[in-house]
Amino acid sequence: MLSEEKISLSKTRLDIAKERVFFAEEILNLGDYKTVANRSYYAIFSAMRAVLALDGFDSKKHSGIIAEFRKNYLKTGVLNKDLSLIIDSLVEIRQGSDYDDFYIVSKEEVKEQLKNAKEFIKEVESFLKTKY
Repeated sequence: MLSEEKISLSKTRLDIAKERVFFAEEILNLGDYKTVANRSYYAIFSAMRAVLALDGFDSKKHSGIIAEFRKNYLKTGVLNKDLSLIIDSLVEIRQGSDYDDFYIVSKEEVKEQLKNAKEFIKEVESFLKTKY
């Protein structure tokens, strides 16, 4: 049985994920595509952390969160393995947007990333509802 503390932390992180998607949508309308890419990535990152909160796992490194999520939830088939492709895509575009001064991301690319982030969160939320 899960502790109330783990469930509360998981719900908070899921709320953060949804909030980041909401802000990404608002920013998309302003034309700041790099920030949309960033917020879309951090939305799925928070969703992964919401799932891992139930296991009592956290990491200071993004790679640690991603690896643990893949190992325990994607490779095992608990969640759809195709979510791994969404992770890869969002990581790549977010890193380019955040760290490459000359990186160009198009409106179409970030719209796709935002759509993928919503899909990711929807699947994670469905899973988490079975755990709470």
